[in-house]
Amino acid sequence: MEEKTKVGSKRTKLGFWKWAIASIILRLILSYFSKYLNLSSRPEVSTPLTSLRRLAEGYWLKQLSISPYSGSMYHGSPLLLSILGPLTAKKIEGHASHLLCSLVSVIADFISAILIHATGHILVTAHGHSLKALGLDKLFKDTEILPSGDIAALVYLWNPFTIISCIGFNTSPVENLFVILSLYGASAGLVPLAAFGWVIASHLSLYPLVLVIPVIFLLGYGLDAPPRKLFVQSNLRVGEERSKDQVGVKNKPIKTTNFAWRRVILFFFWATIWITYVLILCAVSMKEYGGLAEMFKRTYGFTLTVKDLSPNIGVLWYFFAEVFDFFRNFFVIVFHVNILFMILPLAIRLNHRPCFLVFVYLAISSMLKSYPSVGDSALYLSLLVLFVNELSEMKLSFFLFCGYVGVSLLSPVMHNLWIWRGTGNANFYFATAMAYASFQIILVVESVSAMLNYDRKIRKLFTTPL
Repeated sequence: MEEKTKVGSKRTKLGFWKWAIASIILRLILSYFSKYLNLSSRPEVSTPLTSLRRLAEGYWLKQLSISPYSGSMYHGSPLLLSILGPLTAKKIEGHASHLLCSLVSVIADFISAILIHATGHILVTAHGHSLKALGLDKLFKDTEILPSGDIAALVYLWNPFTIISCIGFNTSPVENLFVILSLYGASAGLVPLAAFGWVIASHLSLYPLVLVIPVIFLLGYGLDAPPRKLFVQSNLRVGEERSKDQVGVKNKPIKTTNFAWRRVILFFFWATIWITYVLILCAVSMKEYGGLAEMFKRTYGFTLTVKDLSPNIGVLWYFFAEVFDFFRNFFVIVFHVNILFMILPLAIRLNHRPCFLVFVYLAISSMLKSYPSVGDSALYLSLLVLFVNELSEMKLSFFLFCGYVGVSLLSPVMHNLWIWRGTGNANFYFATAMAYASFQIILVVESVSAMLNYDRKIRKLFTTPL
């Protein structure tokens, strides 16, 4: 049996790497022909914050000793401008080419998949230890535990949203990389890496700031597990059984439920170091163009005030195009505070599932952020697959799959009817955006319900005498 298990695991690993390498080859081929696909102009793919075309414009302005934020073209990080800007200026056969930037996106996607793969294996191992600590491992022997890390990594690599973002000349793959890096660092207990990923991700996109809560839970309480109350009861049972000197009790594991304050304090220490380092680099880069104040105004201020009302797959552009200017500031506050209102209740209810909480926060941010793209969906959908074992009884899965496919196909059609053919109007495209937001809401509600039902199942099995 052990030899068969080893052979099966080797085959699984070989299969994973074959599919992973095939996805990279596909990306490289599509990147070479990307100029014929014209994905960089699609509002579903590139946004005012992630477009490499805007980044190239900002880089050329800076080369001419003009502020890169002049003309309201570029609104990203000055660090990205310094790193990716020279790549956009490279020419191949006398013509400007984004092949080097596409190569960076391909590398970022591959590294992200490897980190998701490693995080999934850590979660599966922790899942097995949790069941063993509760004495439920024998009850789940007949249930096959799927390699969620392999599946999630392949879903990330082969997700059409991820592929389109990779070859669509935008910075979404880089932003997703740092979010995943933070999650992996917190899951593996690498505090400096977790702090670095969180700081850079928040610097590039602002919305990952909310991930500080699940990262703290990961470092303080540990990986996803059933409710901690069950482990307290299990420890009491083990103590009682040991006092009676029962056979076989000495080898039964005990899971601690104490909060590791030292690791959390260390996380904030490293986060402070990385924040200071990033601000110093940004200050040096913006020294001649207004300093950090100008950067904050043109990046985070632009994100929060929703000044660019060009169409995207979100819902804010249409709303603020129709709302009276007198009420604009009020509704800007309402939409952004709406994200904050959901943080505390979800953190209280899902504090024992910090990795799953990361998925929930990312999905909610993708719904309500100012300038969403399909790259945001590619990230949270891949993280959802990390919990394929826990969410095996999730409802409406096929309905949601068909909904995502339908919206993906209808969105470019409606945009074409409105912008190019002139046979439609903004309501056509906004209808697909509303449908997209609705499917995301259903996905979050159903996944959270399925996870809570799984916890109830564990609680019921634990309290039921064998």
